[in-house]
Amino acid sequence: MKVLGISGSPRSGGNTELLIQTALKELESEGLETEFISLADREIRPCDGCAACVGMNPPACVQDDPGFEGIIDAFREADGILVGSPVYFGSATPQTMALLDRVGYVSYRNDKFLRHKVGAAIVVARRAGQNFTFAQLNYFFLINEMFVPGSTYWNIAIGKEKGEVASDEEGMQTVKNLAGNMAFLLRKLHA
Repeated sequence: MKVLGISGSPRSGGNTELLIQTALKELESEGLETEFISLADREIRPCDGCAACVGMNPPACVQDDPGFEGIIDAFREADGILVGSPVYFGSATPQTMALLDRVGYVSYRNDKFLRHKVGAAIVVARRAGQNFTFAQLNYFFLINEMFVPGSTYWNIAIGKEKGEVASDEEGMQTVKNLAGNMAFLLRKLHA
């Protein structure tokens, strides 16, 4: 089984990446294969609603932006998806939402390849906005008929400067517990 971890932060090596990498490391310790994609170095254009992807075999987006290259295949190959975003003015980053909108549209309008996968959100902020952003990301999983595992708290953490989130002990433990629950659920689904 494979879990894809996406860091939706435009800052490479930041708190979002640290949280996603922490979860992926925990999943690897549970025997799962992982893949990490950072959006920091990728320009992801938003979905333009052209509907050219409808009925494509294999499913694909017709926009030709190098930042999106390989994304559909990565989502299709994964059994579980972790999406992390920092909070920007009370919501997920534009990069994160552009990626999810495009992947979701392609999946929904074709073979619904996200259906029955496991998905989880991880959110970090300097002070506030995590709950709305957490819900925003979970809406993506739910509308795509994905299974969402829980943890010992919402999958949120506090941090501003790079690495600062590591001092949020409860946030870090929540992410580790989430990864353990994700591994448990994936094993149950693939038994």
